Amino acid sequence: MRFEHTLRYDAAPEEVFAMLGEAVFRERVCEAQHVTECTATVDGVDDTMSVMVDQKRPSEGIPSFAKKFVGDTIHIQQREEWSSATDAKLDVSIPGKPGHLKGTITLRPDGDGTVETVSGDLRVSIPLLGGKIEVLIAELLEHALQAEHRVGTAWLAER
Repeated sequence: MRFEHTLRYDAAPEEVFAMLGEAVFRERVCEAQHVTECTATVDGVDDTMSVMVDQKRPSEGIPSFAKKFVGDTIHIQQREEWSSATDAKLDVSIPGKPGHLKGTITLRPDGDGTVETVSGDLRVSIPLLGGKIEVLIAELLEHALQAEHRVGTAWLAER
């Protein structure tokens, strides 16, 4: 299934890129999602960086058909490879499970602000249930990005 989500920030693309390159920011986003475990690492030089967010969250509220798939805890790894201050490759996976999102993140100027677009192909290779689980994962990603936007808006306003 195709996934796309857009966020708008009242800051220049360089400021949004700098925010996304802060491990503390990534950890605050995890806290806002009530994640039980989170490790964020960022390595970069100039306008390139690698970001890894490894998180575990309880699967409370997940429908029973999906809970059999993920268990009591959902382990998610998000990898970003930024080739410039405006473009990244994105890989979101559930280790040990047949599901992933492969796509891109872009930062584009929008008047005095920035539009961040996260898009990609979401796949879960489980016969009969794959489509339902893809929809569920898309909803989880939407909620995660909404949390990122709330935290990011506050983060940028503080600076």
